[in-house]
Amino acid sequence: MNAHPLFEGKFSKKLGDEITARPMSSSSSSAIVKHDSKKKLRKEPFRDTKTRQILGLKNPSVDEIEKWKIRLQVMKPVSWIPLSLIVMCGAAASGNYHWIWQPWSNDFHVQEAIIGLEDTMKGLAAILLSGPFSEGFAQTINDWYDRDIDAINEPYRPIPSGRISHKEIIDQLRFLFTGGMTLALGLDLWANHDFYMITAIALLGYFISFIYSAPPLKLKQNGWLGALAIAICYISFPWWCGLGVFANEELRLSDWLLPMVYSITGIGSAIMNDFKSVEGDTKFGLKSIPVMYGFNAAKYIVMLTQDLPQIAVATYLYFIGEPIYSYILLSLLVPQVYFQKTLLIDEDPLKNDITYVTFTAPLITLAILLSAVCVGNHV
Repeated sequence: MNAHPLFEGKFSKKLGDEITARPMSSSSSSAIVKHDSKKKLRKEPFRDTKTRQILGLKNPSVDEIEKWKIRLQVMKPVSWIPLSLIVMCGAAASGNYHWIWQPWSNDFHVQEAIIGLEDTMKGLAAILLSGPFSEGFAQTINDWYDRDIDAINEPYRPIPSGRISHKEIIDQLRFLFTGGMTLALGLDLWANHDFYMITAIALLGYFISFIYSAPPLKLKQNGWLGALAIAICYISFPWWCGLGVFANEELRLSDWLLPMVYSITGIGSAIMNDFKSVEGDTKFGLKSIPVMYGFNAAKYIVMLTQDLPQIAVATYLYFIGEPIYSYILLSLLVPQVYFQKTLLIDEDPLKNDITYVTFTAPLITLAILLSAVCVGNHV
């Protein structure tokens, strides 16, 4: 494949020209002054505003001017966590991940420990690729193309507030792309792949991140396409990355389909993130699902997209002879439905979005992990 335009320098020139042609408005650049970082936060984790800045959360500190902190804020490290967990799910689904030490065994073998140490290093490299390099790139380029919307919805963000320059954004994107592709190629060589699966997945992930945010395609302009793109990048790609690093045989059809089914749950998560952006999305013509269907319909779409895939996977596990795992998955749905009813359906999603995600995301992730362990050990 041809080199990515960002690597060639074509994209950076185009982006730089666009930045020069579209300077920040005075209202956007002064918005930082108006933001009160000391205001009382609603029921959200990480009350310390400086911690919130580092993690890329809403209502961060605006006092810090250290460039590395601002760069991290643009990359939203809090968004790396779910991808890291899904990479681990992919490793578990391979059935070929070795622990340094077997906690359920009294025997310790040096050779097994060495293999386990190597697998640990492979896993960490895959997490580094999926989190900081791939997701960090996606968040950075999305923040750039969202700068006008963020000037309305989140004016304290580094780009609309003017705390990071266009050259610094371009340099950051170039570093994340080239570093990620180098790491992906290294993982393929490390895993002795004939077909460079990790490199192909990484390249496709970078491409989707670009067309999700950038015109003319700008997938996020369509609620369904944008949500599906996010879901695949958050679940399928990191799963396949972890799976590809450790799989010692040709992948089965179920290895490809299972994470795709679970990716549908990511559509619900993407919709939850869209609730807070309705004002800006409406003004700039972005047809997110809450904008297209209204808040009430969008709440039920969240519920269906998160519950139905889990029911489908539980049914699949039952029919391949894993009823215990199937029953556990169905039991994990019970508290999710409760939170959907009490925090989403009967309440304002804008008021409870953080609380809802805090309670339901771990349950969905646990369901995905149990499914991965099941298929990894299924004979």
